[in-house]
Amino acid sequence: MIEESVKILAIENKHLWVEGIQRSSCHSCAAQRGCGQNLLAKWAARPVRLQIPLADHDVTSFEVGQNVTIGIAENVMVKGSLLVYLLPLFLLLLGVWLGEGVFENELAAMVCGLLALIVGSFIAGRLANPTAHGSKLQAHLLER
Repeated sequence: MIEESVKILAIENKHLWVEGIQRSSCHSCAAQRGCGQNLLAKWAARPVRLQIPLADHDVTSFEVGQNVTIGIAENVMVKGSLLVYLLPLFLLLLGVWLGEGVFENELAAMVCGLLALIVGSFIAGRLANPTAHGSKLQAHLLER
């Protein structure tokens, strides 16, 4: 389970709106002073807002500004990463191969590859939509 500490922004019927900050995975490294990745992570860090369902928790036991811990299963992260990165890349290569085979032209192969990349990105976005798959892809509240 991948865990993250977040702050409650708002409380709705059976949901919490929480906010966390995206950080680099190397934020505790000893070489962070001279690390370009750490500098980029600090410069480009932006808040991430999520809606967390309250399945078995009482809404009145939470307050705005409170820190809570949320978690998401590792297999969801791995499958999501594979979907988002590999599907468009695979379709790009397939589009280039088919474009070259059908049109026997390098420009046509590049255009077919670009169109396949766009289609692959659209498909990955639709498949990765958490509302399409219910609660199995959503983060869950672990502790207060």
